[in-house]
Amino acid sequence: MIIYNVTSNIEESVHEHWLIWIKEHIPQVLASGCFTKAKLTRVLVDEHQGVTYSVQYHAKNREDLERYYNNYANALRKDALQLFGDKVLSFRTELEVMDEYSVKFD
Repeated sequence: MIIYNVTSNIEESVHEHWLIWIKEHIPQVLASGCFTKAKLTRVLVDEHQGVTYSVQYHAKNREDLERYYNNYANALRKDALQLFGDKVLSFRTELEVMDEYSVKFD
């Protein structure tokens, strides 16, 4: 599994608008069929400027992620840039899941 992680720092002036937008944007990304699920998380850091979030999109394999890059990424990124410009700064990372562990509670 590959996790496509998008971390974004949002200026306070557009925070509420961005939060509404991202909750509509995530289903659009999932509709591409390239990912199996997504998680929206708030990064718990003491930032002096803005609010930081991470969205983790789970792809079954590298091929699905490449299909997203080739067919959907540019159009979906353009939407955010047009709406928020430089008030939202994002960076992307790819994570390969090596092992997964969980705890069972009785």
